[in-house]
Amino acid sequence: MDQNSTQPARRTLLKGAAAVSALAATSLSAPSALAVGRPAAVPLAARRLTLPSGISMGDVSSDSAVLWSRASGPGRLHAALRLLDADGRELRGRHGRTLHLRGSRASAATDFTAKIDARRLPAGARLAVELHFEDEHGRRSEIGRGAFSTAPARGHGRGHGRWDDSGPQSFVWTADTAGQGYGINEEIGGMRGYAAMHATRPDFFLHSGDTIYADGPISAQMKEPDGTIWRNVVTEEVSKVAETLNEYRGRHRYNMMDANLRAMYAEVPVIAQWDDHETVNNWYPGEILDDPQYTVRDVDTLAARGRRAWQEYMPIADRRALRPGTGFEPTRIYRHVERGPHLDLFALDMRSHKSPNTDGKEAEQTRILGEEQLQWLIRSLRSSRATWKVIGNDLPLGLIVPDGEGQESIANADHGKPLGRELELARLLSAIKKHRIKNVVFLTGDVHYCAAHHYSPDRAAFRDFNPFWEFVAGPINAGSFGPNELDLTFGPKVDFQQAGPPLGSPRSGEHQYFGHVDVAGDGSEFTVKLINANGKVQYSRTLTPQR
Repeated sequence: MDQNSTQPARRTLLKGAAAVSALAATSLSAPSALAVGRPAAVPLAARRLTLPSGISMGDVSSDSAVLWSRASGPGRLHAALRLLDADGRELRGRHGRTLHLRGSRASAATDFTAKIDARRLPAGARLAVELHFEDEHGRRSEIGRGAFSTAPARGHGRGHGRWDDSGPQSFVWTADTAGQGYGINEEIGGMRGYAAMHATRPDFFLHSGDTIYADGPISAQMKEPDGTIWRNVVTEEVSKVAETLNEYRGRHRYNMMDANLRAMYAEVPVIAQWDDHETVNNWYPGEILDDPQYTVRDVDTLAARGRRAWQEYMPIADRRALRPGTGFEPTRIYRHVERGPHLDLFALDMRSHKSPNTDGKEAEQTRILGEEQLQWLIRSLRSSRATWKVIGNDLPLGLIVPDGEGQESIANADHGKPLGRELELARLLSAIKKHRIKNVVFLTGDVHYCAAHHYSPDRAAFRDFNPFWEFVAGPINAGSFGPNELDLTFGPKVDFQQAGPPLGSPRSGEHQYFGHVDVAGDGSEFTVKLINANGKVQYSRTLTPQR
C-alpha cells in the first residue's frame, strides 16, 4: 500500500462493516464527487435548500467524527454514512448497509450552520458521507458528498507491549488563510495551497490557527511587491475589519467560497485551532484597541463575536454534542484527539488565556496557556499510550515575535533563565522529563515561513528538559515574511528554514508552505516534510521513537 494512502486494510474494513451493519438502516444511492462550484449567497427564501459552503468533517478519532454543513435557509442536518472498500467502492451486501444520523437545526441564530456528532463509528475504515438538510415541509436539500477515514483502533500497540502494524497514517498542517489582503484570486486558480495539501492524500488536516483574517480588509485588487496586480473575489463582509457577528461570520463564508478549500474539506477532516486573526492582530484578553479602523475598541467583545463565528463554522463539538473525555467544552477550545495506538494529537489554545503583551521579563510566571490548560496537558500527556504525542501549538515556542515594545511570543529575547511566559513552558518541559513522557513533537505556524528547530538542554540556559523537535509551517494563502530570531533560553537550533520576501505574494506558490507527516503503521517512524504550494518538498526528516 502507498504510504500516503488513506485506505484501510481489508480485514479492518470487514470488521468495520459489521459495526455499521448493526447500526444501519436503508441504503441510499452511491456517492459521487462533491460539486465545488462557487456558492451563492444565502437567499431569503428558496424552494429547495442548497449547501452554499459545502461540507466538512472534524476531530475524527477511531470511533467518532463531527460532521458539518451550512444551509441556504432553516432546516435540520441529516447524514448517511457507508463503508468503502480499498478501491473506494461502496461495499455491498450485508456489509453495505447505511448509517443514518440526524443533527442540529440550522437557523439564523447559527448562520444556518449545523453539526452532527457521529459516534460508534468503525475504526480504521473509509466512509462515504452524504449530508443534506430537510426544511420544515420535509423537502430535502441538495446533497453534499465526501469521504473520510477513521483512525486505527486503539486496542493494541506500544501500551500493550507490542509494536503492531495498525496501518500507516498521514496528516498535513499549516496556518494563515487569506491574510495581508491576499484572498481568493481566481486568475491563479484560487487558494492553490489547499489543492497541494489535498493532493498528498492526508488522513486529516491540523489548521494551526489564523483560519481567517478578521482584521485584514480584502479589496478587489491590490499591488504586489513586484508591481503585479492581484485580483480578489470580494464580498461586503470582507471589505472592512470585522466588528459585528455577521462580519466575523462573513469571513468564514468567504474562505469557503474557494473551490480548493471546499474540495479538500469534503475529504480531509479538520482539527482546527484559533489564534489572533480570528479576532484582531496580537490580541489578548482585556485589551483596549487604539486603532481608527475600529468603532468597537473592547477586545473582549470582539473576541466573543469572533469565537462564536469560529465555533459555528469549524467542525468541532458544540453545546449540543458534548461527551466526557473529548477535552472540549463550550468555554474551551483545547482538546485531545486520539488517532490510534501510535498517534495522539493535543490541540492547544494559546490565545484565550494569554497575559498582556509586555516585554516578557517578569520574574513571576505570566500566562500563555493558563494553569487549568497547563495541568490538563500534563495529565493528558501522562495518560497517553500512543507512540507519538503531537502538540499543536498555535504560537511558536522559541521564536521572538515583537508586538511594538512588548512581545507577542512566549520568548522574550533575553536568552537567559526563563521569565514571564517562559516559566510556564519551563514547567511543561520539566514535567515531560519528570514523568518520562517520550516522543513529543511540537507543530506550529503563525510566522509565515517554514522551519525545523531542534531544542536541547546542552545549548540552553534552562536545562531541566529532554531534547525535542518543533516544526513550523505556513502561510497557506497569505503574505510571506521572516525568518524570526530565536531566543536561546531553551537551546533551539535551526536545522532548516525558508522564507519568502516581505509580504510576498502567494502567486508563485514558492513561499506558501505546509507540513506533511507520515506515521509508520507500527509507529517506528515519524517523517516530517515541509512542502510548498507547488507540491515541492523543501525539507524532510524522519524521527524514530524512544522505547
